[in-house]
Amino acid sequence: MKLLTYSINHTPARLGFLDGEMIIDVEKLGRTMQVPMPDNMLDFIDLGQEGLNALTLLYNNASKEQLLDNSLPIGNATLLAPISRPRKNIFGIGLNYTEHVAESARTLDTSKELPQQPVIFSKPPSAVTGHDSDIIHNQKITQQLDYEVELAVIIGKGGKNISKENAMDHVYGYTVINDISARDCRRAGQWIVSKGQDTFAPMGPVLVTKDEIADPQNLNLSLTVNGVEKQNSNTKFMLFNIADLIHDLSTVFTLDVGDIIATGTPAGVGAGRDPQEFMWPGDVVEATVEGIGTLRNTIVDSEENSK
Repeated sequence: MKLLTYSINHTPARLGFLDGEMIIDVEKLGRTMQVPMPDNMLDFIDLGQEGLNALTLLYNNASKEQLLDNSLPIGNATLLAPISRPRKNIFGIGLNYTEHVAESARTLDTSKELPQQPVIFSKPPSAVTGHDSDIIHNQKITQQLDYEVELAVIIGKGGKNISKENAMDHVYGYTVINDISARDCRRAGQWIVSKGQDTFAPMGPVLVTKDEIADPQNLNLSLTVNGVEKQNSNTKFMLFNIADLIHDLSTVFTLDVGDIIATGTPAGVGAGRDPQEFMWPGDVVEATVEGIGTLRNTIVDSEENSK
């Protein structure tokens, strides 16, 4: 199922799911059929598989008229980040593709050795923004605004010390994240200022439940800037796969329902190019993951955004 969070003309966010090119509102459909359903993504994820089963049953039992009465064309809606305000910081994974390790060592003074454990950082909830929204470029802070297409994993069952063998049972679904990074804002090796600024975690356009992704370790992912391809790889080239990451993170932190893991980016980032290429106001960046969709955002100057 393709779940999404949407708004119409700046009204409060609503939970929906895609039926072709139509968005069906989850709570409204439930109300029509006298079955209480949540109106937001996190509350729905809390219901786990039972919530998905209930929604599937509603959809299958609804008449065409009932579905139409509780739907709208996707083009009439603003797609927000599927989880517009995460409960916790996003867990980011650095240097998780071999070629990106090499390019980072050349240009960002990171180690040329492959990591022996996942490299973990975080992005605060305030960094999250959605599809077709603006990424704010504050030129007083950075002159090196960069992109990173990544597969994001949504946790559906929490836990501590989760085994690799059971790790995938804890996955709810997947979305696309663009790990926006200000390369000149690292502080003594710490990355959160570089990666945690407002709008630096675009996500979307939808959350795809795990049953629709046959093999998350074999998904093409790519990124373009102004229509020119910059990144193109496959999740099979991760150094640490999704099960590894869930296991490792859960030995350090308790993972909770709704947690988000950004699983790392392949080679081709702007800082790794010769000459280096960074994004500027007016640039359009599109991040795509197979089976999920394309997340599109526009870079805007912070001064313009504040007007």
